[in-house]
Amino acid sequence: MLFNSLQFVVFFPIVIILYFIIPHNKRWILLLIASYYFYMCWKVDYIILIMISTLIDYVCSNKMSKINEKPKRKKWLLISIFSNLGILFGFKYFNFFSHNIQTLFDHYNIFFEMPFFNVLLPVGISFYTFQTLSYTIDVYNNKTTAQKHLGVFAVYVSFFPQLVAGPIERSNHLLPQFFKKHDFNYLRVKAGFQKMLWGFFKKIVIADNLAILVDGVYNNLDNYSGLTLIVATIFFTFQIYCDFSGYSDIAIGTAKVMGFELRENFKRPYFSKSIREFWQRWHITLSTWFRDYVYIPLGGNRTVKWKWYYNLVITFLVSGLWHGANWTFVIWGALHGSFLIFAIIFAQPKEKINQFIKNRNIFLNKIFDVSITFILVAFAWIFFRSNNINDALYVISNLNFNVAGLLNLDELSMQFRGLGLFKEDIIKCMLLILMLCLYSTYERSGDVWKKLQKKPRWIRWSIYYILVYGILFVAPHSNVNNFIYFQF
Repeated sequence: MLFNSLQFVVFFPIVIILYFIIPHNKRWILLLIASYYFYMCWKVDYIILIMISTLIDYVCSNKMSKINEKPKRKKWLLISIFSNLGILFGFKYFNFFSHNIQTLFDHYNIFFEMPFFNVLLPVGISFYTFQTLSYTIDVYNNKTTAQKHLGVFAVYVSFFPQLVAGPIERSNHLLPQFFKKHDFNYLRVKAGFQKMLWGFFKKIVIADNLAILVDGVYNNLDNYSGLTLIVATIFFTFQIYCDFSGYSDIAIGTAKVMGFELRENFKRPYFSKSIREFWQRWHITLSTWFRDYVYIPLGGNRTVKWKWYYNLVITFLVSGLWHGANWTFVIWGALHGSFLIFAIIFAQPKEKINQFIKNRNIFLNKIFDVSITFILVAFAWIFFRSNNINDALYVISNLNFNVAGLLNLDELSMQFRGLGLFKEDIIKCMLLILMLCLYSTYERSGDVWKKLQKKPRWIRWSIYYILVYGILFVAPHSNVNNFIYFQF
């Protein structure tokens, strides 16, 4: 079931009404049924995988809680890790590794046929696997207590607002909330729906409009070169942000309506002044997961420099592979790891440049840092969006920045005429990006919706009207687009 579907428009109000009607101690039953139904709308069979993962981690965590000696608990931790990662590997990565091994065998004339599985990737498997893994690891490290209530733990693993694309929650933050009584609160419910409204607008209006051009170009690269590739890449940079942060906003808003607080996943990432800061603002729940469960256990930055660099590269390579079974994602992760290493190596020269600019104009210094970071991030997105490495190399080798061409909308729109796009469509996309940037700028000084509450009613309702109008009439309605991160 997609958030941006009529099915969800019917499903969610029913869940909300029942949620506030039934007794507090029975609500976990409703949430579990609703979450399992929500997931089974994609493929009924794969609910078994969630149930298996839930039962394994429930048993392992409770076994660990009864053993005081940490070394003796390790076997239960390993059972949890290998079981979850085994399922993830089998469904997501087995064919990828089989294909690459088969290619290697063929190259050296080794006559052996690798097996391949004809299976669909279960939606959200990477997200709920990481969420439940962090729970068992935290139980092992005594950072959280094992949950005795199997039903509540099952809800934690499968909670429908954030089941298929996060935010990736930690047990000590989300689990206790299932035991709290959440009464109907008008202001909280209103805030939740406001969050959802902005999320729907970002996904359905901004991301889906940008997707028409981006998909048209990146799926037919032979027909395009130069400035069109730059425009498509910049549009994808904003598309993936609006698509994924839009989902996160809807998830957070959906949970808030019921009284649950999910962690923020994005904080204006394209205003970052460095790659390090970018990863503190982009997909925050995943980046902190890799920090806590991969980077720090490897040694983090509290080691010799070469090992520090090694830890960064490994963390980002794994992060890239987490996103998909394709070498393009691995290279994307490697690029970000390399950016961070170069930033460390050239920290002093960079500081001198910044100081030189800052002495003349602080604002220019910030613009310079933000621009460089944005360019690096956008460049890495080329590999993320490309269907394969050859496509990514084609894009890079055919980039040709032409300011005059970018400003000439008539000439620019002519290059996208084959996609059914006209000058008005290009202007619409640019205005939507501008609207997003203005919102993000206004958000710097605090929550937009809280500040909006202090405005006159006609201003508030004008904003609501614009967003609803955009969703109903500005969004492309040829088909319902999946969220990009559903494939991970």
